Amino acid sequence: MSDLRVCVDIGSTWTKALVVDPAATAAEAVSVVPATVSTPAWLRCEGVLATAQLPTTLTTDVMDGVAGVVAALGEQVGAHPVVLGQPLVCSSAGGGLRLAVVGYELVVTAEAARRAAVSAGGRVVHLACGVLTAADVADLLAASADVVVLTGGTDGGDPDVLLANARTLAPALAAAGTPVVLAGNADVAQQAEAALVSAGVPVTRTANVLPRIGSLNPLPAREAVRAAFLRHVIGGERLSRGRGLERLVLAATPDAVLAGVQRLATALGGGVLAVDVGGATTDVYSVLSQPAADSVEADVAGLEVASRTVEGDLGMRWSAPGVGEAVAAEQLQAGLLGPLPAASLLELARRPEEVATGPDAARLDSDLARAAAVTAVRRHARPGTAGAPARPLRDVALVLGSGGVLRHGDAARAEHVLAGVCSDHAGMWHVPDAAAQAVDRDYVLCALGLLALGAGAAAG
Repeated sequence: MSDLRVCVDIGSTWTKALVVDPAATAAEAVSVVPATVSTPAWLRCEGVLATAQLPTTLTTDVMDGVAGVVAALGEQVGAHPVVLGQPLVCSSAGGGLRLAVVGYELVVTAEAARRAAVSAGGRVVHLACGVLTAADVADLLAASADVVVLTGGTDGGDPDVLLANARTLAPALAAAGTPVVLAGNADVAQQAEAALVSAGVPVTRTANVLPRIGSLNPLPAREAVRAAFLRHVIGGERLSRGRGLERLVLAATPDAVLAGVQRLATALGGGVLAVDVGGATTDVYSVLSQPAADSVEADVAGLEVASRTVEGDLGMRWSAPGVGEAVAAEQLQAGLLGPLPAASLLELARRPEEVATGPDAARLDSDLARAAAVTAVRRHARPGTAGAPARPLRDVALVLGSGGVLRHGDAARAEHVLAGVCSDHAGMWHVPDAAAQAVDRDYVLCALGLLALGAGAAAG
């Protein structure tokens, strides 16, 4: 029993947990169980022994919910929670980290920094480029970002924009108490750091996100942003009064899930596309097969084999009104789904803990999930700039659905949502031609990622 581990995901709406046997929980041990009349195809891993969920206790302390799900798991496996040991935890509660990105110009370094930021648990709320004016700084401050990601120039390139922006931003960010992740031109990064630090701005300097044109290097900045997430969101007082949460959380939930998707894709030897429809956000993860990655000429900001996007305006409860707006913007209504009444969506946002009861509410949930999934995958796959290629997802081997609306839904709901993604020929991307479809019913992706991150933390 002492060899078991508990994995916990603290979401904005629900706190989910599972007990796993690490020795039997590996990507190579994951299989897809075929669908039945009532049950969708789903991921199975023999190492997953029990699962539980409770509403996230945002109004008190999120650690209350963590203690609750761990106790529920202990009852299922017949062990006192203390015996199960310290859980491995990821979190997306509190809406994630709000990020402002400043770069040399929009298509190159600003886009490279945005990609690094969104894969580390952050949501980009402001994007700026070029030499900032006083009005630009005012707009950035109005976005109320938790962290500014400051980039600019390739190594050896134009040093002036990065230095000018560091000096312009320094007094404003110092007054606001906003920290900076500095990931720009290595030749002048130290000078830019000195300008910020001398004004009193907390700075984490890391490697350039774009050292050369076409050579994206997001990992160092991603790690710095992830550390900022843990320090400023998880370690802040808005989620938990004590320091226990900060010590437990290994990563933002999207970070952990992306690690799980990467491991599954490696084990399968093919590409994987995963769509997680949550209460507040809809996250999309894709890991390309190497042939697919090689088939597309990398754009100027580089092509990432593994990528994750988060859509903060698309969700089943907190962000339900945003789905209605997206349906209109994407012109999804005709033939794709039933009506999404604005008043009903507003009511869902007011009562995020609401569970659908009755056929009409279940139908609305199914259509809401389909619209969120289709829109989120469109945004994930579309080229970032005019003339650039779409993300090459045609040959992915497996399309996975996740989120409570799918985990607790029947086969018809999974078909409704995932078939919408795989038949969306109007979305400006090539849909998968022959992908299997399944639901991550038992949080397998999260467990794979947390175990890998936990092993890395122990080794470090």
